[in-house]
Amino acid sequence: MPAKSKKQQMAAGAALAAKRGKRSKSSLKGASRGMYKSMSKKQLREFAKTKRKKLPTKKQKKK
Repeated sequence: MPAKSKKQQMAAGAALAAKRGKRSKSSLKGASRGMYKSMSKKQLREFAKTKRKKLPTKKQKKK
């Protein structure tokens, strides 16, 4: 499943880096910390590899 926004893609990248041991998990905040705890490496990789070119900065709210 691809990321729906740039912020979501960046948070997944930070969480993935922590899962791989390239970043300390104590440095994670907000959405990236939640993703670190609840998602597998495979799921994080799918979110993080999403191309950002056509994504909105923030996820659109449903009306």
